[in-house]
Amino acid sequence: MMIVKTLHFSQTFQKHVSTSRIKTNFFTNIRPRSVLKISNSASISEGGLLVDEFNPKIPVEKASTPPSSWYTNPSFLELELDRVFHRGWQVAGYTEQIKEAGDFFTGRLGNIEYVVCRDNNGELEAFHNVCRHHASLLSFGSGKKTCFTCPYHGWTYGLDGKLLKATRITGIKDFNVNEFGLVPIRVASWGPFILLNLDPEFFSRQDSNGNIGTEWLGSAAEILSANGVNSSLSYLCRREYTIECNWKVFCDNFLDGGYHVPYVHKALTGLNLESYSYSIFEKVSILMSDSHQMERQEDTDRLGSKPLYAFIYPNFMINWQGSWMNTVLVLPLGPRKCQVISDYSFDPSLKDAKEFIENSYKGNGNLQDEDITICEAVQKGLESPAYSSGRYAPMTEEAMHQFHCLVHENLAYEK
Repeated sequence: MMIVKTLHFSQTFQKHVSTSRIKTNFFTNIRPRSVLKISNSASISEGGLLVDEFNPKIPVEKASTPPSSWYTNPSFLELELDRVFHRGWQVAGYTEQIKEAGDFFTGRLGNIEYVVCRDNNGELEAFHNVCRHHASLLSFGSGKKTCFTCPYHGWTYGLDGKLLKATRITGIKDFNVNEFGLVPIRVASWGPFILLNLDPEFFSRQDSNGNIGTEWLGSAAEILSANGVNSSLSYLCRREYTIECNWKVFCDNFLDGGYHVPYVHKALTGLNLESYSYSIFEKVSILMSDSHQMERQEDTDRLGSKPLYAFIYPNFMINWQGSWMNTVLVLPLGPRKCQVISDYSFDPSLKDAKEFIENSYKGNGNLQDEDITICEAVQKGLESPAYSSGRYAPMTEEAMHQFHCLVHENLAYEK
């Protein structure tokens, strides 16, 4: 376990115990490793050759950043999908999306299509969104269903994943209905977030203590809970962007400790960056300010007096302003393309403050647009023969260095 490192930051947090519920689905004779085809082994082998071009043992003061091949090579992305995204907890959505029995939403991460739902008993369920007959996707988008019926040949599954009807199979032999339920995915919730663990080995592994907060966030769970990140907020809306850059470019931009703010976000020139400091945990980094001073009162109202910015490895970001929250999920679509999903939530007490909500939403959207422009410019520079690797600014980019070290740790480790 990594040692928690706090940089110029100290605060006593009231102990807060959060609860979560984990649902694991088991079906007779399902052997995930034989059923699931996660990635291309040849591409993974090729990508593995690039891993050691970054040395995580060199301290940030002397280290070079990862080579540009980490951001451009298709084989490297295959390796990341297998060892970073398809292992460990990943944010998939919000509990607000599936509040009632029958509610569902779908998603994709790499080559894994999934569906998350509430079954007839209101229990949280997740499955690979693939019919066991001839592999058609079962559901699309989000909504409400009483069952999942394949649009190809009509095979029907319950919301608990069991096969309910297989059409026109008269004469079939050696067919066991219990072996053809939907392939389950481990699912859990923490606060407003729904999490998936896509590692097939978790299909048959019972959780040891049920504390998903600690399992997902490590020792940072308490600080995030104490600051209200897992509290009940009113979900507002979602924005989605397709960006022409590697997923890590967008993460790097978030993790530069505000280095880019005076140059990219001109509207925030009054931000007191000297009041910010990082706390770095096992797989989470948190940027906070004890005193937030802006030149304009409307910016202070929107950003709050003590904002919190958290990065949860590998691809989830929380912008917490005290009365409202914007989260950002970054999903790889290719070596040079990613999807950014930005969700907005507000404290229920603000439900009638329409002008405040509108201004906050618009202001944050403008910042996102500015980040997109600079990230796409960085990607073009990474593809230039003039660039191989760079250096870190130690005072502001230690969290970025930790992010790169964690990526290297995952990629260098083979089960």
